[in-house]
Amino acid sequence: MILTVTLNTALDLTYRVPALTRHGSHRVTDVAERPGGKGLNVARVLAALGHESVVTGFVGGSAGADVRRLLAGFPPVDALVAVAGNTRRTIAVVDAATGDTTQLNEPGPVVTPEEWAAFLTSYDALLREAEAVALCGSLPSGIQVGAYAELIRRAKAAGVPTLLDTSGEPLRRGIAARPDLIKPNAEELAQLTGDHDPLRATADARRRGARSVVASLGPAGLLAATSDGWWRAAPPARVKGNPTGAGDSAVAGLLSGLVERLPWPQRLARAVALSAATVLAPAAGEFDPKTYEDLLPRVEVTTHPNVT
Repeated sequence: MILTVTLNTALDLTYRVPALTRHGSHRVTDVAERPGGKGLNVARVLAALGHESVVTGFVGGSAGADVRRLLAGFPPVDALVAVAGNTRRTIAVVDAATGDTTQLNEPGPVVTPEEWAAFLTSYDALLREAEAVALCGSLPSGIQVGAYAELIRRAKAAGVPTLLDTSGEPLRRGIAARPDLIKPNAEELAQLTGDHDPLRATADARRRGARSVVASLGPAGLLAATSDGWWRAAPPARVKGNPTGAGDSAVAGLLSGLVERLPWPQRLARAVALSAATVLAPAAGEFDPKTYEDLLPRVEVTTHPNVT
């Protein structure tokens, strides 16, 4: 099975309006409610691809109860750890006229040392069954900034490959623990390295500790730097829609390709096709299957000279 960790889980709400007007009153035409947070989105896409997936992290309060209700009876498997605080909500407002999305993210609960210790006990047990683990998203209050570094070290000790998808100081600390793969976007990569050139920044990120780096360049696709070589992967055409969750679908593509032992070009093509197909889905953690199947053979993956 593939384990995904979402320390700051969420209840995702997506509102669609005909047109979003600042200071205006809006009639919502559609509401979607989903269990959210980056790792939960990844796990739902993995399940749709046919992989057994398990989610862990923290959940609590009334919003947390809604997350568990929405997970019940469907993959992925719920191995979330209960906390006293309330799970956050994220609200995405989709403007149907432009396709643009406005995102509002609440803060998460404050996690106590006792709750963190309970999570680590559960995490170590789950690692014994895991083929790979994804560590995703922001950290809730009360969790020390080096938390992901600790989780990477524990996974390495268990022989489980790790993918880290976070930003800021948690990424900086986590990369020093030498994860197998990181997947920053261009802004996160620039924040990590101080370099806004994706090629130089990707090379710098590998020197800082990541064995492989797959950088998301938005509509331009992905740039990958690995010990096996460098590649660019781009969709055949830009897809308009709601980009929320597109990066999480790319993570699912990379993880599924890892456990299936696919060559890097095939992993990258899957990640790009899934990411683009998610833009047409109603909410994060989903993708349009027809679009995915259509795009997959048409994703252009080209080798790129190594950058030192």
